[in-house]
Amino acid sequence: MTPAIPYETRYWHLRNHKLFAALDRADMKEICLISNFKTARKGEIIYFSQAEDLSRIFTLKQGVLKIVEVDEAGHETIKDVLQQGDLFGQVTLGNGPLDEYAVVMSDYVTVCSFKISDFESVLSKNPSMAIGFTKLVGMRLKRLENRYANLMYKDVRSRFLLFLKEWAMKEAPGQTRDVTLKNYLTHQDVASLICSTRQTVSQLFSEARQAGLLDYDRNTLTIGDLGKL
Repeated sequence: MTPAIPYETRYWHLRNHKLFAALDRADMKEICLISNFKTARKGEIIYFSQAEDLSRIFTLKQGVLKIVEVDEAGHETIKDVLQQGDLFGQVTLGNGPLDEYAVVMSDYVTVCSFKISDFESVLSKNPSMAIGFTKLVGMRLKRLENRYANLMYKDVRSRFLLFLKEWAMKEAPGQTRDVTLKNYLTHQDVASLICSTRQTVSQLFSEARQAGLLDYDRNTLTIGDLGKL
C-alpha cells in the first residue's frame, strides 16, 4: 500500500503539471484534497476494472507506462506508451468499464488520480483548466488517430522509422542529433505498437544500425540524426 503523501508534496507534484499550473492557491488546495497518489514498480499492472478505479481519471506524475487494450477475443495490443504528464483511465469522463490496463515499464511510477465527479466539479469552476483538459485529451486522441492512419497507409519500415522519430521527439523535445533514449521497450512492444512481428522489428533494428541511423544496447537507444529517419 502506498503511504500517504504530505499536502505540500502533493501541492508541488500537481503544481508542476501543465494542467494545473495556472490555478490559484485556493483552487490548488482543492485539487490536492481530492487527489489520490500511488506508486508501482516495473512490471506491475494497474487495472481499471477494479470498482474503485472505474470512475477515476489518472495522470502520470513520474515514469513510463504502456496501455494495453484487450479485444473481445482476449487478444492484447499495446495501445499507447505514456510519459510524465499524460492522462489515462476515464479520459472521456465516463464511468463505464474499460477494456484496457496499464503496465509499468520504468523502474517505478507515481500516478495521481481523481474521482470523475470531483474532477468535473473543479473543471466547472475553472474554464481555463477545462480548455486545457480538452486540449490534452484531444492531443492524445489525435496521436492515436495518426497511428491508426499510419497502419493503413504506410509500410512496416516507414512505420518503424516514424515510430522512432516520434519516440525521440516526445522524450527529447527540440533535440535532433545524438538523441539518447532509455531503452524500456522490447522488440515485441515495438512490434505491437506498429502492428508488425518481433522478428521483423528485430531485423529493422539491425538494418537501421548497419545503416548508421542508430545504435542500441539493453539500456539505451541512440539516434544520430532524426532528419535521416
